[in-house]
Amino acid sequence: MNILFDYVLFHFRQVYHLPADLEISYGLDGHSRIQITPTTSTFFERQQAQPVQVFWKEWRGTNLPLFFDEATDQHWFNQNAQGQVIVQYDVIASAFYLLSGWQEYYGKDRDQYGRFPFKASLQARHRFITKPLINYYFDVLKESLETAYGQKIEAKLWDGKPFATCLTHDIDYCQTAWKVAGKPAMQKGNIGLFLKLYLQHRKGQDAWFNLPQVEHELQALNAKGTFFFLPEKAPYQGHPNADYDISTPIIQGEIKRLASRGHEIALHGSHGSGGKTQQLQKEQDNIHAEVKGNRFHYLRFDPIKSLEVMEETGLQYDSSLGFPERFGFRNSYCHPFRLFNFKERRMSSVWELPLNLMDITLNHSNYLQLKPEEVMPAITPMLQEIEKFHGVFTLLWHNENFTPYALPQGLELFREITQYVQERGTQFLTAQEAISAKFSIDKS
Repeated sequence: MNILFDYVLFHFRQVYHLPADLEISYGLDGHSRIQITPTTSTFFERQQAQPVQVFWKEWRGTNLPLFFDEATDQHWFNQNAQGQVIVQYDVIASAFYLLSGWQEYYGKDRDQYGRFPFKASLQARHRFITKPLINYYFDVLKESLETAYGQKIEAKLWDGKPFATCLTHDIDYCQTAWKVAGKPAMQKGNIGLFLKLYLQHRKGQDAWFNLPQVEHELQALNAKGTFFFLPEKAPYQGHPNADYDISTPIIQGEIKRLASRGHEIALHGSHGSGGKTQQLQKEQDNIHAEVKGNRFHYLRFDPIKSLEVMEETGLQYDSSLGFPERFGFRNSYCHPFRLFNFKERRMSSVWELPLNLMDITLNHSNYLQLKPEEVMPAITPMLQEIEKFHGVFTLLWHNENFTPYALPQGLELFREITQYVQERGTQFLTAQEAISAKFSIDKS
């Protein structure tokens, strides 16, 4: 159980300025200022994917699930005559369960792409996908510390800003607007649009070869973006990879240009690379730029294999963990965190920058199918949670959705979302900068 405690406490330390003489124990040791009552459940000694029952308890107006406690009417914590604070519920076990991805590692459910599906998750069953529960558990611990130490515990901010935003762009398609958008237009009788897109393509200016346009939108926000390039062009088991060749001078020129202007270049691991170290390493090398992070194409993070692959390739971070079906918090946490290596029972060196919202989630026929005017009312509560807990909002907006030829009103939606977070005082960071901020915290 010490493994659980050490893993959760590490992340708790990243979020708050804690007392230098912090005394906190996972167990009733009789002398620590903070003592957390551990569960008597033997759940973590088995390989069961999900707890049998859930107990809900209210905290500051929000009902929180506890997965390893019996239902009681006790207060969250009490202070004894010696000034020690006893936390009555095992928030450590519940936090570890969610943050580590236990249900995904031990769960057998997979979709056609080998992904753990949203419908199989506790987030879906109990409808807490837009609540960062671990941050609420940490809030309980924070208040118990404030009671024990008699002082205010402050959250760590982002260069003085209340929360951070990472604008990320998966570069899947640069050369096929004429085909994907043009041919359906022609079939509907809009020959003019087809000819326009086709002639643009023939001139080497396909409508989706628009990275300068993406950069222009970022400049308007005074932001730098993270561009995930897909180095594999060949299809994989019938699934498409990139429509461009990463090695061509025109693509290499764009990579160099973006990097020279302060944007981050990252790897978009292709179909199948999530379980193949040599393939992912080759793809990383083929970008011919400094690469610190990865996001798998179609978010194909394999809960069993992908972490080991990323560790072996030396990647610093991943940003694949978001459910394509829903926006929110796949691991119930709104900060970067280090992945857990179940095979070796240890915290990994690889960080995860959780993916909160992907453009395709909003209107794909298999996903939410929101109308443009429904988007902001739907996602605003999630954004408010991130701001409340001083977290990171990670947005994925594909380059083709800055044009009129993919997501309906895609450019307008991107502007509306980013204007909202800008007005709320966010700090725009690249993915690597957001992770590096946590590294600097580690050293402090």
